[in-house]
Amino acid sequence: MGYGQSEKREGQDVSLGVQNGLLDTLLQHWGLSSPYMIAHDFGGATALRAHLIDGCDYRKLLLVDPVAVRPWGSPFVQHVRHHEAAFAGVPDYLQRAILRAYIRGAVNRDMTDAELEPYLAPWLGETGQPAFYRQIAQMDMRHTDEVEPRYDAVRCPVMLLWGQEDEWIPVERGRQLASALPNCAYREIAGAGHLMQEDAPEAIVAAALTFFR
Repeated sequence: MGYGQSEKREGQDVSLGVQNGLLDTLLQHWGLSSPYMIAHDFGGATALRAHLIDGCDYRKLLLVDPVAVRPWGSPFVQHVRHHEAAFAGVPDYLQRAILRAYIRGAVNRDMTDAELEPYLAPWLGETGQPAFYRQIAQMDMRHTDEVEPRYDAVRCPVMLLWGQEDEWIPVERGRQLASALPNCAYREIAGAGHLMQEDAPEAIVAAALTFFR
């Protein structure tokens, strides 16, 4: 909620503190008692929280550069958290420039403006732009702190992929998380940044085909 094409509204709680409950409700609604799960970034934090807090079970869990171990959050994120209102009102051309620079920092290859456009689209306009800064302002490490001491209680096999060139969450966090999970296969992907699906989509596909077989 509050991301992509989902609903965005003023005053909305889109923090990690609510996303796991929504995932739990969705899995129940769909009648999925033990699905295969692939989760990236905040999706990884959400999948882990739903598993450890809400009791969601997964047959297997494939994590890609998840937000899971403190510290996380770039200097830009920390700055926006203290100045949300000022950023929410910048002109459209400046918003586009901010978004392009922000997203390019998550990729280890050159992306054209056309390739970046789908990443920008949800965060533009009178609804999307304030929603972008709203979700950043609500980023809070207490939501990963809540489950980080419990990672040794994960009940399913996990495969963890981490981009060696991840500038948003350095690879050291991946090694730390892998050591905390009890049944974890860990792979570092050369040449991949935080958005591995852009830098090395074949690594994710290969991992899913082998791990879920």
